[in-house]
Amino acid sequence: MLEDMDFQGSLFGATTAEAPTFEAIERRVLTRGAWVDVARGWLPEADDVFAAMVADVPWRAERRQMYDREVDVPRLLHTYGVGEPLPHPALGRARGALSAHYRPELGEPFVTAGCCYYRDGRDSVAWHGDTIGRGRLEDTMVAIVSLGDPRRLALRPRIGGASISIEMGHGDLLVMGGSCQRTWEHAVPKVAHAGPRISVQFRPLNVF
Repeated sequence: MLEDMDFQGSLFGATTAEAPTFEAIERRVLTRGAWVDVARGWLPEADDVFAAMVADVPWRAERRQMYDREVDVPRLLHTYGVGEPLPHPALGRARGALSAHYRPELGEPFVTAGCCYYRDGRDSVAWHGDTIGRGRLEDTMVAIVSLGDPRRLALRPRIGGASISIEMGHGDLLVMGGSCQRTWEHAVPKVAHAGPRISVQFRPLNVF
């Protein structure tokens, strides 16, 4: 239940209307034209954003077909489409900052925000790439802002090879770029114990 949230926010979390900056961002070059950028503690007002999203996002549970039966999707979901207001002003500032910073490489703005609510360690997402839409054939970017308890984002090359793991903490940013959606896969594995976490995925038009 959403009201069971027990995440403990940062005692010294930013509460002013700051715009995120990119001075501390670090890029890791992967194989076959893929890369990831990581910035720790990137989102100002992370505590307020987390609380607002738990309370105000119209989270929904989904079911999917798996072999001969329907199963619950192990997380709650909501997507903000093009032009829809986001649940906290800091997310609008974050999306604007991302669009301005990455426009020279991406060539377009981030326009949608997919949201996932991982209620505990049993919630997860399986290996996949964002290859529905333009991401199947074109290089693109997906920018993920993580809120709440730390969770591990795993990445592996599609053709096989060693995987890597990046722990995403409260307010952290991770951007997957270049060919990452086509040549690599990513997942959030189940864990034995974890508190609630929200992932906000900013995407360009027609990338899913």
